[in-house]
Amino acid sequence: MNPLAQLLRAWGHDVRGSDRGFDVGNQPDLAERLRAQGVMLVPQDGAGITADRERFVCSTAVEDASPEVQAARRLAMPMLTRPQLLAEIVNAAAPGVAIAGTSGKSTVTGMLAWILRRVGRPTTILGGAALAGEGTVGGVVAGPQGGLLIAEACESDGTLIGYRPTFGLVHNISRDHAELDALTVQFSTFASQCATLLVNTGCAHAAALANEHSRVIRYGTGGRADVVLEVIAAGPHTARGVIAADGAEALLELPQPGAHNLENACAAVAVARALGVPLAAAVGALADFPGVFRRFQVLGVTDTGIRVVDDFAHNGEKIRAALTAAQSGAERVLAIFQPHGFGPARFLRPELRTLLPRLLRPQDRFCYAEIFYAGGSVTRDLTAADMAADIGADCAADHAEVLRWCAEQAQPGDTVLLMGARDPALPRLAQALVELL
Repeated sequence: MNPLAQLLRAWGHDVRGSDRGFDVGNQPDLAERLRAQGVMLVPQDGAGITADRERFVCSTAVEDASPEVQAARRLAMPMLTRPQLLAEIVNAAAPGVAIAGTSGKSTVTGMLAWILRRVGRPTTILGGAALAGEGTVGGVVAGPQGGLLIAEACESDGTLIGYRPTFGLVHNISRDHAELDALTVQFSTFASQCATLLVNTGCAHAAALANEHSRVIRYGTGGRADVVLEVIAAGPHTARGVIAADGAEALLELPQPGAHNLENACAAVAVARALGVPLAAAVGALADFPGVFRRFQVLGVTDTGIRVVDDFAHNGEKIRAALTAAQSGAERVLAIFQPHGFGPARFLRPELRTLLPRLLRPQDRFCYAEIFYAGGSVTRDLTAADMAADIGADCAADHAEVLRWCAEQAQPGDTVLLMGARDPALPRLAQALVELL
């Protein structure tokens, strides 16, 4: 919601909004930034929904019982969800680019934004995360209205089918928010509505979408790729590869580790080429890519060589990628994962029961932090202790307990990896770990 509010205000619209987190003093820096840009913040009690508002837009996470939803309905106000408004903006852009996939969307969007900034191409950016060092919640750059626009398109609430972009990218499809069968139907509809479709040949489910599309650009390490990635080294602290297309090739050197980040970079380069950026310029721009907030973000290394990494990982594939990248740079990893809600925790629990024992080395340590509760009427029928018992791991009842666990467990040379989504207190916890250890 925050990036959309900032963008619409920058384009001259009168924007008013609320957040129950603001009402209790959470994220005061974000609230102040919105106010400074002219966004009016009001309590989430329904009083701010008045007849002079043309449209009511809310997150799909907001319950129907919310006083603001109820007030909008009483006024018969036109109502949209956040992704419906985002799709409307993408579809009106010339060209509009939608970055989709169950993992890597924010990083691909950030890399593409960085490339376009480096080559001086005016662009509107709407990402799920800011570039490292440029904010903590959402990524937004307000370019010319009606011009090139890049947006992260999420499948989590079933609204991917509303996009009709000039260029649509499907980076991968894995179990997240829904089972594969349901996700594949949604991604297939999205793919059919893209004027030009880009797919990752390294993911069989994504690559299969190209079979029924007439204008396709394939990228990645798999066969038949138009933009080919060769992985040279995935770690421990940086990553190297070669990207080739149309008989030319360029050495890719990333400041971030992980084979998944090389794949992310290949996706960004493929879109940049489709937008007219030369291969060498696109690849070269990523040599000083700063990374994306909370995407394997190295916050510091202590005097005893303990590295603290903060990551947004919250599904099986993201956890696998983050853990693998951390293990490539450390003999031992202390991993903490906080599930981002009770519904997601129930959905993810069987997968993690199988996945984590395969990923963790004998010397690694794992701790479940208590499940994040954002408020509302959700059923709270599961605990971190329940999930920890599945694999014989540790658990922590709150963030203070996470700090105590790390203080007891950490040894010189370890990597401490904090993973989780949604909870605005996680970045503060990660920084506290740097200061503690």
